[in-house]
Amino acid sequence: MSKEKIHGALPDPSEKELTVKTMFDRIAPRYDIMNRLITFGLDVIWRRKTVEELKPTPGGRILDVACGTGDLCRTLRAAETKPIGLDLSRGMLASFNSKAPLINGDALKMPFMDSSLDGVTCGFALRNFTDIRPFLQEVSRILKSGSRLAILEVDKPKNVFIRLGHSLYFNKVVPVIGKIFSDKEAYQYLPRSTVYLPSENELIEMIKTEGFSDVRKMKLTGGIAQLLIARKEN
Repeated sequence: MSKEKIHGALPDPSEKELTVKTMFDRIAPRYDIMNRLITFGLDVIWRRKTVEELKPTPGGRILDVACGTGDLCRTLRAAETKPIGLDLSRGMLASFNSKAPLINGDALKMPFMDSSLDGVTCGFALRNFTDIRPFLQEVSRILKSGSRLAILEVDKPKNVFIRLGHSLYFNKVVPVIGKIFSDKEAYQYLPRSTVYLPSENELIEMIKTEGFSDVRKMKLTGGIAQLLIARKEN
């Protein structure tokens, strides 16, 4: 898929998987430094909060879906769990910086037995899936009863001033930073990709429908990011 495809309109559903995979392969070598730059290091705090709210049991097997270069896996290891990383992008896995075992695979077809894992995390990837519901169905299938799912994702602040400032930064400044340090087209796509996210109520209802309870949303840093926590029903 050409860079022009990303630079222009968002990819069609039939092209999205290949477009996103190719993009992440390309930006993988500088992905970590870009995360730190564009979030001013807040992404590290958000990931720690994600693991804290997951409440993992030491020694538990936790799958990090769309693990990227391994930031969440490192945080999970620090919590004395046994993380496993799964990502569709071979480029991301080649730049992986954790000691967790890795799987190059599809989040919609995960190679795990039913009720076999103690938790699942997913950071900043929900909007890149071709379909969110099959992902939630897979997570529900592989999680043990009573275990938790933690989804970390970007969000739109409700405060009008924060929202306007964040929109200006995310849509205008971030692509410039991407051009200097990584890939301008990719960092133009990433802000625009928020249109793929369902509304808050739709997403919470979707999670409940796929076998989860106690679903709650936490707003992070004034609402520029969100953390969704849910428990797999019995």
